[in-house]
Amino acid sequence: LLNITSMASSTSSRVILMLLMPLLLGSLTAASASNFNRDFDITWGDGRAKILNNGDLLTLSLDKASGSGFQSNNEYLYGKIDMELKLVPGNSAGTVTAYYLSSKGSTWDEIDFEFLGNLSGDPYILHTNVFTQGKGNREQQFYLWFDPTADFHTYSILWNPKQIIFSVDGTPIREFKNLESMGVPFPTNQPMRIYSSLWNADDWATRGGLVKTDWTQAPFTASYRNFNDDDACVWSSGASSCSSNNPSSASSNSNSWLSEELDTSSQGRLKWVQQNYLIYNYCRDIKRFPQGLPPECNTS
Repeated sequence: LLNITSMASSTSSRVILMLLMPLLLGSLTAASASNFNRDFDITWGDGRAKILNNGDLLTLSLDKASGSGFQSNNEYLYGKIDMELKLVPGNSAGTVTAYYLSSKGSTWDEIDFEFLGNLSGDPYILHTNVFTQGKGNREQQFYLWFDPTADFHTYSILWNPKQIIFSVDGTPIREFKNLESMGVPFPTNQPMRIYSSLWNADDWATRGGLVKTDWTQAPFTASYRNFNDDDACVWSSGASSCSSNNPSSASSNSNSWLSEELDTSSQGRLKWVQQNYLIYNYCRDIKRFPQGLPPECNTS
C-alpha cells in the first residue's frame, strides 16, 4: 500500500510539473521579450505618445498642435534591429513617420527609415538614407508591395562592420557597403540610439509640399510592437556588450550577424525590389551630381 501511495504521489507530482512547465517557460520568455516600458523613453509629444498593453504596444500620435516621439534607452555599436510598425491609415498626406538609428554631435552617423504619407489610395513612399560623419545625401526611395497601414510589418536594420542592410519583412531592399578602402566614410565608432517620431512635414513630404495635411483627419496614429535587439552590441560606459572579454555578452551566444552578408537568395530578392519598387536612387541622379556621382555609386 505504501508503494502504491508513493507511486501515486510521484505520478501526481510529474503531472503537476508537466502542467506548470509551459507557464514556467512562458514566464522566462516574457522576461526576455522586449518591453517598451523598459527599453524606451517617450521624449516628446505632451501625452500624444502612449505605451499600452503592459509595454507590448507603443503608439505615436500627431495633431495640429504637435507630433510625438521616443528613443531607446540603449545605445548600440553594431546591431540587428527589428521593429514592427503599422503606419497612419487613410489620408496621411503631409505626415512623416521616422524610424532610425542616430549618434550625437556635428559629425553624427545615422541610418534612416522614413515613411512619407500620401492621399488615400496612393502608396506610401519609404525613404531611406545613410549619414556618415554628418553627411547624408544618400537617398533611396521605394514603394511597398503591400498596404503598410492595414497590418504590422517588420522593418529591420542590419548594421555590422561589412555593410548596412535595410529589410522589410525579411526581404532586403537596400545595401550600403563598407567602402572605407575607397575613402567612403562608414559608421564604425559612434554608438547610436534608436529614435522614432511622427510629425508634420507638409512643406516638403508630399509632392514637394503641394499636398497639405488634412487636419480634419487628425489625430494621426502610428503603432509599434515586437521590438527585437537580441542580436546587437549594446554600448555602455565606453564598452561593448560584444567584447570578447565579456563572457555574458551577445558574442558568447552567436555573433554570426556581425559578419553576415547577403547570400545568393537574398541578393536575388534585393534585385527584385530594386527593379520593381525603387522610385529614386541618388546614384542615378546625374543632374544632382554634375561633378560626378559619389564614389560608392561606381561599384557593382
